[in-house]
Amino acid sequence: GGDHTITYPILQAMAEKHGPVGLVHVDAHTDTGDKALGEKIYHGTPFRRCVEEGLLDCRRVVQIGIRGSSYDPDPYKYCRDQGFRVVPAEECWRNSLVPLMREVRKQMGDKPVYISFDIDGIDPAYAPGTGTPEIAGLTPAQALEIIRGCKGLNIVGCDLVEVAPMYDVSGNTALLGANLLFEMLCVLPSVKTM
Repeated sequence: GGDHTITYPILQAMAEKHGPVGLVHVDAHTDTGDKALGEKIYHGTPFRRCVEEGLLDCRRVVQIGIRGSSYDPDPYKYCRDQGFRVVPAEECWRNSLVPLMREVRKQMGDKPVYISFDIDGIDPAYAPGTGTPEIAGLTPAQALEIIRGCKGLNIVGCDLVEVAPMYDVSGNTALLGANLLFEMLCVLPSVKTM
């Protein structure tokens, strides 16, 4: 729960314990803005703040499902300049993400990894209950492929953010969010599954 600002202090704590961590970030937005309304800390800036503080191993950051409008003609330049792998949503359309996750597992290696999942990474047809919906997103099946594809990684933590109950008239967003969190718990390193 909460907005994506919560990931920033969590990653501060993770880096204090583990050093810079890898990141599997599912979202419609990169959340690497510098400021909004003069503020440097808000839900669109956490990963820029993390880069500035050295909390992320930038060669082991992948952002999946990124899309939407932008004020910048090259909205992913900052991320790529840091060494992030950006996977726009259109590269995911009509595809299984199992091959992508094989590549991500190689990229992450055996070092600590954090999973941060913004529910707006999912198409609003499935998850309308969020404050910043963007059309043409991932499907729930692709979300499962991403999370299950993290099995075997040295996952040190995870979150699911941006569910907004007041916009979730059907309850489908909360249902999907709860199931995705359950799946994240199932891929933690010491969890035994069938």
